Amino acid sequence: VQLQASGGGLVQAGGSLRLSCAASGRTVSSYDMGWFRQAPGKEREFVAGISKSGGSTYYADSVKGRFTVSRDNAKVYLQMNSLKPEDTAVYYCAAGAAIATMKNSAYYWGQGTLVTVSS
Repeated sequence: VQLQASGGGLVQAGGSLRLSCAASGRTVSSYDMGWFRQAPGKEREFVAGISKSGGSTYYADSVKGRFTVSRDNAKVYLQMNSLKPEDTAVYYCAAGAAIATMKNSAYYWGQGTLVTVSS
């Protein structure tokens, strides 16, 4: 399974972007899915996650109320609103058995898409 994240780009503070993550080789519907990000010089951190059924979502405190994770049978999405310069990072999608442990035990990682928020 290969995950492909897309939708990153350059946006001004306060703007919006929508990231997508698609899988080749197998549908994403088989897994819990997560979004992570890594800023320069920092560790990769959890951003948002969604259960396999789509019935449960989870967010880092730093993005609650601004980001929304969703999914359909083919893709997982991260709608990012009210973006801040501190949201600048490479964003990765991941697939695994459980969101809580995904950072260290994801089955698959996407290649990352760069989000740059200018002030």
